Amino acid sequence: MTKPKLIGINHVALEVGDIDEALAFYGQFFDFTLQSRSESMAFIEMGDQFIALSTPREQPRDDGRHFGLVVDQREGLREKLEAAGVEIVTPKRLDFMDPWGNRIEIVPYVDIQFMKQPGALALLGAGDLRKTDDALKELRDKGIEPHEGFEHHDRGTRIQPARSIR
Repeated sequence: MTKPKLIGINHVALEVGDIDEALAFYGQFFDFTLQSRSESMAFIEMGDQFIALSTPREQPRDDGRHFGLVVDQREGLREKLEAAGVEIVTPKRLDFMDPWGNRIEIVPYVDIQFMKQPGALALLGAGDLRKTDDALKELRDKGIEPHEGFEHHDRGTRIQPARSIR
């Protein structure tokens, strides 16, 4: 019998103390759509993935354990987090602690070997994202070619969705 292959992450679940407070906290810093919610859970849309916020928080602070949250751009985010008194835990990368002890690393989409399909990007209103040449090289070194709709430009590769699904 063959073993199942890991092919992606559908969602990440974060324990928080209060759903309304968590949505307000994350809403200060990120533009997102709320997929659905209940009294004890909320689902933040990320195209073909989501973040599940759940209550109550039952585990200790995540000092080393973390996940990378991919964003379209992070310019000015460190300053906004610092101005709001959020604990930044890394001087070079942008890792921060939320009020419930979840450690989150902010990763710019353009710099990493991770690709969203054009339809998922269009759903998020991010259909014009670019990849750096280094990120594309990492993908190609693994045998992954950009999907249809990529256009190469001097400033990187622009992702052009075939059609908007908004």
